[in-house]
Amino acid sequence: MALKKSVKQMVDEANSEIKTLTMEEAVKLHSDGDEDHVFVDIRDVRELDHDGMVPGAFHAPRGMLEFWVDPESPYHKDTFASGKTFVFYCRSGWRSALATKAVQDMGLEPVCHIEGGFGAWMEAEAPIGQRPPKKDKQEKKKEG
Repeated sequence: MALKKSVKQMVDEANSEIKTLTMEEAVKLHSDGDEDHVFVDIRDVRELDHDGMVPGAFHAPRGMLEFWVDPESPYHKDTFASGKTFVFYCRSGWRSALATKAVQDMGLEPVCHIEGGFGAWMEAEAPIGQRPPKKDKQEKKKEG
């Protein structure tokens, strides 16, 4: 079976239409503590547990991202209505390129992603934190 478009073609097309931060730009942005930017980790929870994540990043699993972004979705997360700039990342920059393009097409702006993803972040020896502990049902009830 021949596909109409390969993943590489999709990623290349996405990268031609979205903003990509270099690792140096991403590390500087994070180290400056700019509160107008939200780093968004779209990796699977197993990846977060194994490798850690950018400290202070918001975790939005790739499979739920569009649902969490859409204010009309029953799964909407207020983080995405904050008006901040969103900096997406995954392991290598492929999923985050596609995710950035998808939410940009939905109208979420400004948004960008990190070239090379979390793999490049680790290679740059940038800060790494642990995934925050999962809240139990009692804590969630108290919050909302």
